[in-house]
Amino acid sequence: MGMNERQILPAVVVALLALLALVTGLWVTGVAQDKTGANTGNAADAAQYRWKMVTTFPKNFPGLGTAPEEFARRVRAMSNGRIDITVYGAGEIVQAFEVFDAVSQGVAELGYGAAYYWKGKIPASVYFTAIPFGMTTQEMNAWLHYGGGLELWRELYAPFNLVPFAAGSTGVQMAGWFNKALNSVDDVEGLMMRIPGMAGEVFSGIGGSSVRIAGGEIYTSMQTGVIDAVEWVGPFNDRTMGLQDVAEYYYYPGWHEPGTILEITINGDVYAGLPDDLRAIIEGAARAVNQDTLDFYTARNNEALQSLIADGTKLRELPPSVVEALYAEALNARLRMAKTSPLANRIEASYREFEQQVTAYHDISERAYLNLRAEVSGSTSPGAGQANRD
Repeated sequence: MGMNERQILPAVVVALLALLALVTGLWVTGVAQDKTGANTGNAADAAQYRWKMVTTFPKNFPGLGTAPEEFARRVRAMSNGRIDITVYGAGEIVQAFEVFDAVSQGVAELGYGAAYYWKGKIPASVYFTAIPFGMTTQEMNAWLHYGGGLELWRELYAPFNLVPFAAGSTGVQMAGWFNKALNSVDDVEGLMMRIPGMAGEVFSGIGGSSVRIAGGEIYTSMQTGVIDAVEWVGPFNDRTMGLQDVAEYYYYPGWHEPGTILEITINGDVYAGLPDDLRAIIEGAARAVNQDTLDFYTARNNEALQSLIADGTKLRELPPSVVEALYAEALNARLRMAKTSPLANRIEASYREFEQQVTAYHDISERAYLNLRAEVSGSTSPGAGQANRD
């Protein structure tokens, strides 16, 4: 090997190593190209997102407050830390009923709450939380994910730059706590009750008066006599809130919220800017929390109810005359709602059609089985057995 060859060889090796380092660096940073010149990795794939989620519920309140924390945990794990969400309870950044606007305007990237809280802004939003005497959680989830409901929900929120997801359910709620017994529809006259959504409109329609109060203010409002009655969630959350200490009578069933759906909203611009894999993670985490929250309440409510009864709570079934009046007014409320806008009319039509179809099937499946189980076991639920006893 001559002198010139010995000088050229190290230079070639250095050049080759530099080229290898360059290609490796491009690949790691996500901008390596395929044979057509297109990016095989996206620079956005390596981006880090630090988001705020504001909620309508108290920070870490069991179920309602821990569900958004669980969503954040799942998103962080599935994205390998690319999305890191900090959850803020009601009042920490914005007040409970300011969540919708905060996410719409980009003050926070995400929100957690319930669609019917926005009834004053978007009347038809109530369809996506609960309709009095309407569908159960199982039926609502089926309508949203396989019956066109979610598409209508997103169309409803699109003018506000929001993308909604179903993200939890409490199941059938309790009818609420009252400071006096209800023996007939006459006893509703003049009662001031915390009851949101279309149910509040219905309650007012039979002689009561509905008010919207954030969760963190419920106990004090009941304790000080600002309200005479309150519906919150069900036995587990109601006991945690201490409502048994400020009211004597606990009524069922939850005519007003037979399958309460909770929501996650994400700012539309934020969502549009995500790569496809992170969008899929957001959707997957929401679907997981949607089911997990229902599982949580199903597991916890009966034990809490038995504890309330043992401590002296008077469990009562709503009188037939009250139920009949509420049902008649609920039908009127739905007719009025359908007239508020062309989109509201389409939502009502879709909801009603799916409700009729799923009810027909559940008459010979879910309802028939529950009736059969009660018949062959020869017993009723322990809670129902305690109902109407002083």
